[in-house]
Formats: sequence, structure tokens, C-alpha cells
Amino acid sequence: MRPGHCPAGLFREQGYDSVSVAAIAKAAGVSHMTFFRHFPTKESVVVGDLFDPALAAAVAAQPRSRTPLQRTVHGVLGAVASPEGTQELASAEFADRIRLIAATPSLRGAVWASSAATQDALFYALVESGSPGPAARAAAGALMGAATAILLDWAATAQTGNPIRALNEGLESLIGASP
Repeated sequence: MRPGHCPAGLFREQGYDSVSVAAIAKAAGVSHMTFFRHFPTKESVVVGDLFDPALAAAVAAQPRSRTPLQRTVHGVLGAVASPEGTQELASAEFADRIRLIAATPSLRGAVWASSAATQDALFYALVESGSPGPAARAAAGALMGAATAILLDWAATAQTGNPIRALNEGLESLIGASP
């Protein structure tokens, strides 16, 4: 198991809240202790994000002539459009994870906590590449709030396909760009 690898079948069959860490570990063929060496919490199996460094690097690489919000939106959408980003967001596993989160109230707090870590990564990328702190914080927060809302809405409304188009349309609207 790796962060972000969701045992979706187990959760679908029994319901997320009914599945214990011991059951997840057993299904993965590892011990309870091994599970906790890789995941700090049960929630992190679902909401873990390995994409933060790529997002931060893409944001930092944006031209400094753009506003912090423009840099953040263009950077994140560029990272999402990369082969790795497209592969992740177009995967059935990603769709299963987002749909599970949208349908499970107990996971929503974990999503916002994970989003806060990504928000911090984006903030530091902006500040370290010259953006003023308050504008960088606002841009990172706006992006993560919007992206999280877009993905949860995509999942809750049972849209088909991958969520890249929804992210493009929603995030570009933050900066007045058209898809």
C-alpha cells in the first residue's frame, strides 16, 4: 500500500466507517504495525496526497509578472495537465477516492486537513519565488478551497469521466480565464 492507495472495494462493501485498520492491513497483506509505519491514520489511506511537491514546483516556475492567484492557477493546472497529473486524475482509483470522500461525512475533515498541507506547500512556493506573504496566502487558500469544492461536487453529482475538465473550468474562472 502507498499513500493515496485506497482499498475502495473494501470500503464499498462494508462502508468506510465500518472498516477497521486491522481489516485494511489484513486485506493489504501487512501487519497492523506496518500499516501505521506508512499511514498515520486510517483517513490518510484515502486522502493522502503525493502530488504536493509537483504542484509547488509548477507554481514556483510561473512567471513573476503574474499575480499570485494567476501563478497558482496556471501552475496547478499545468501540473494537472502533465502526463503524471493526467494519469492520476484520470485513474479509476482517484475517482473512487473522491467519490468515497464525497459520500462519507467522516472523511471531509481529513480532506480539509490534507488540503491545508497542500495550501502551505503552494504558499511557500509563492513566497520563496517572490510573492508577498498575504497575497500568497490568499492565492493558495483560494485555489485549494476551489479545487476541493470542485472535486467534491464532481464526485457528488456522479459526473463521468475524469475531473480535469471540471478543475480547468472552475479554477480558470478564478482568474477570469476561459477554458
